[in-house]
Amino acid sequence: MALSPHVPELGALELLLAVARLGSVGRAAAELGVSQPTASARIKGMERQIGVPLLERSPRGSRPTEAGRLVVEWARQVVEAAQALDAGIDALRERRDAKLRVVSSLTVAEYLMPGWLLALAEASPGTAVTLRTANSAEVAGHVLAGDADLGFVEGPSTPPGLTGAVVAADRLVVVVPPGHRWARRRTPLTGPELAGTALVLREPGSGTREVLEMALAPYGGPARPRMELASSTALKAAAMTGAGPVCLSELAVVEELATRRLVEVPLAEELDLRRPLRAVWPAGQRPGGPARELLGLTRRSAKPVRPGRPGRPVKAVKPVKPANATKAVKPAKTVKAVKPAKPATA
Repeated sequence: MALSPHVPELGALELLLAVARLGSVGRAAAELGVSQPTASARIKGMERQIGVPLLERSPRGSRPTEAGRLVVEWARQVVEAAQALDAGIDALRERRDAKLRVVSSLTVAEYLMPGWLLALAEASPGTAVTLRTANSAEVAGHVLAGDADLGFVEGPSTPPGLTGAVVAADRLVVVVPPGHRWARRRTPLTGPELAGTALVLREPGSGTREVLEMALAPYGGPARPRMELASSTALKAAAMTGAGPVCLSELAVVEELATRRLVEVPLAEELDLRRPLRAVWPAGQRPGGPARELLGLTRRSAKPVRPGRPGRPVKAVKPVKPANATKAVKPAKTVKAVKPAKPATA
C-alpha cells in the first residue's frame, strides 16, 4: 500500500528529532550541516504536510508540542529502522566488495598480474581474488557475460561492448636460438621475409596473434604456422629446442635474451609490433570496490616496456664510468745500471 502524502520524508524526520534533542532549530541545523533558514523552512513545510503544529518557539529555543511529541516518538522508530536498513545494506556491500573476480590474458597474468595482486593484498588484505586466464577474445566474452569484475587483454583495440584503459605497453619480438642462421643477421628482417616464414605462434584469438596478423596484413598475412601453442612458456621451449622462429611478448623473454639462450632478430622499421595492454569492463559501467582499487594500482605501479622504434629492439645503454674512477698508473721504466768506468792506467 502506498504511503499517504502526509508522511514526511526521512530527512525531515531526522531534523525534527535533532530539534527535540537539542532544543534549538539553529543547533539542529548546524549538526546536520544545513543553514538555519533552510531548517526552519523544512520544519514549517513538515507542519503544513502533517496538518498540525510540531514545535513551540520561544526566545529560549524550540520544544515539541503535544502533537509534536507523538510525531517525534513515531519518527524515532522510523529513523531507527532506516538506520538498521542502512547498516544491513553496508554489510551486504562489504561482502560483495570483499570478492574480486579477474580474468586476464596469459602475458598479463604471468608477467604483470603477480605484482599488482601483491600490491592489492597489501592495500586491502581482506579482499579475496579469483584469477582466471584465457586468451584476449575469451577474456572479452567472460567480462561481457558478467563472469568477471575486471578483465585484462592484449591487442590493438578495446573489444566491442567494453570500455578499456591502457595500463602498460608491450612489444612483440622474434626470437631464435643462438645456432639459428637468423641469430647472425646483420640486416633487419623485412615484412615480406617475416610473412613468408613459417613461425611458431600463439593460437588464433590471442592478442599476440592479432597484433602480428595486423602488422603482416600488408604482406599477405603470416604464412601457415609451423606450430600453434597456447602459452608463452610453450613458445619459449619451442624456440630453445629449435622448432623454428617464434614471435611472442618481450616481457616473456627478458631472462632468456639476457642469458643468450635466445637471440632477438632485428626487424625492419615498417614492422610495428608494439601493443597496449588494457584493463576492460562492460561499457556504461564503472569499476567499483576492489576492481576500482586494482585498476588504480595498475596505473601507479606498472612499468611499461619501452618499445623504442617500430620493429627495432631497444638498445642497451652502456654503463657510465664512475666520475671518481682513476686510471691505473703504468709502472715506471727500470733505469739501467751504469757500468763503472775503468781506472786509468798509471
